[in-house]
Amino acid sequence: ISMYNHAPNNYKCPICLAVNGLENEDTLITQSDIVYKDEHVMAFISSFFIGKNPGHIIIVPNKHFENIYDLPIELAQQISEIAQKMSLAIKKAYGAEGITTLQNNEPAGNQHAFHYHFHVFPRYTNDDLHKNMIDKRSTTPVERKPYADKIKTAIKLY
Repeated sequence: ISMYNHAPNNYKCPICLAVNGLENEDTLITQSDIVYKDEHVMAFISSFFIGKNPGHIIIVPNKHFENIYDLPIELAQQISEIAQKMSLAIKKAYGAEGITTLQNNEPAGNQHAFHYHFHVFPRYTNDDLHKNMIDKRSTTPVERKPYADKIKTAIKLY
């Protein structure tokens, strides 16, 4: 743990709960959201849809690291590999015209969940993703499932 950690002492990490297969009031992530998982890394459909870019993917290490400062380089490399795979899947599954990746650290860097996580957004011409970041809406597992299903199908094609 570094001096750059901000999670409170009693922090119930919503990402760790999901990695461990739990679904309860402390995590919005459900097992049906997960599109990829191996022994080190997991990828899932975000619980929040942003503007005109629904169904973005979040990639996390299975072990708890709060931010980029703590993340071992080997895991960073694996997350990058999975990000490439998810980017190709998003293009195929959603017909995205581009991809934006985003990773936030510390409250001043707009980090809200204190477990390292890497966002992969589908992009479309004039979608105003950055302007719409404040336009995030909570979704239900039922709303997210078609996105997860499309991604899982697209991944099999690579």
